[in-house]
Amino acid sequence: MDSEAERKTVRVTIFNQTYTLAATDEAGEVEMLGQTVDELMTSIAQRAGNMDSQRIAVLACLHLADRLRTIEHDLSSLKERVDEKTRHLSLLLDQAID
Repeated sequence: MDSEAERKTVRVTIFNQTYTLAATDEAGEVEMLGQTVDELMTSIAQRAGNMDSQRIAVLACLHLADRLRTIEHDLSSLKERVDEKTRHLSLLLDQAID
């Protein structure tokens, strides 16, 4: 089955704007992502006072980019620890076999 046939149309509302999106994932996942962005933008707007929606969107993007960078760093550290443990266990296994 090709990806065109798997696309679904999903409507999300973010910061009082409705968007119709073509999604290849589950519609519920896309709706949940839209809700997360909406909640983040609303939270920023409440704290920022009288700020235009474009600036709020940029701040939301920066917040999400920072969150992504932190998660990528955590994942990289976790991979390094797993690799180190794998090497250590491999050495122990080699010693036990010999």
